[in-house]
Amino acid sequence: MKTGRVGKFTLALATIVVLIIVFRAGVIPFIDKQLPSISRVIKSEVEKDETPLPDFKAVDDVTQKKLTFFNYFRPLVIEENTMIINERKQIQSILAHLQEGEQLTAAEKLQLDRIAKRYRLAGKDIGIKQLRQLLLKVDTIPVELVLVQAANESGWGSSRFSQKGNNYFGQWCFSKGCGLVPLSRTPGLNHEVAVFDSPKDSVIAYMNNLNNNQAYKMFRSIRADLRAQHIEPTAEELVYGLMHYSERKQAYIDELLDMLRHNKKLLQGTAVNA
Repeated sequence: MKTGRVGKFTLALATIVVLIIVFRAGVIPFIDKQLPSISRVIKSEVEKDETPLPDFKAVDDVTQKKLTFFNYFRPLVIEENTMIINERKQIQSILAHLQEGEQLTAAEKLQLDRIAKRYRLAGKDIGIKQLRQLLLKVDTIPVELVLVQAANESGWGSSRFSQKGNNYFGQWCFSKGCGLVPLSRTPGLNHEVAVFDSPKDSVIAYMNNLNNNQAYKMFRSIRADLRAQHIEPTAEELVYGLMHYSERKQAYIDELLDMLRHNKKLLQGTAVNA
């Protein structure tokens, strides 16, 4: 039987609808399991094209190099902090509902599940105690602290790892081929320096590391104590929680503090007289 033009259009439309249903039912859940924060990844991909990475090594003037470095990374840090603030508000809202004896909605359960996976909170039945513990992790990191660590660890964006691997925080990985092998790696060690698709991915991984890794429990404890006193944590206060970030321990902390003091105006995005 021949199908008229209208019939063909109807058949094509029906086919498209079926494909959409199959995609939503099968593909999207799979993606969501693999990447709970898929919207963040997509957004990051878009922004890669919007903000070209400056050639930091090509900037000869020291002050201009620092300004260029800080001004490039500042928006990336602010955006990630904004994401964390939103997650924190969601948890606080869910916590309030539980404390009032209310049942969580399906949307709240989905939100909580995604946040819990990101912050490695195990267990299906998450209660008030677990949410309070989760709030210790889901919190912002001072922009200035992120910027000076990025500058310190990457040599102001000129290190081999930042140039070839978009790694601005010296983060390691431990499976063969996962990153770049350090040229001066101590014999017997097998770590590599992680490679990221973009500088923003490096920022996200670093901030997630401070908020999750057991090595920075003191960092989170200091932050929580200040929050309890209704004090906004500063870089100068939280830097002491990074004692385990470097083998240099106190010398590393002192160096970051010196960078914070010396670059105070530049960190605020303003030029200084040479």
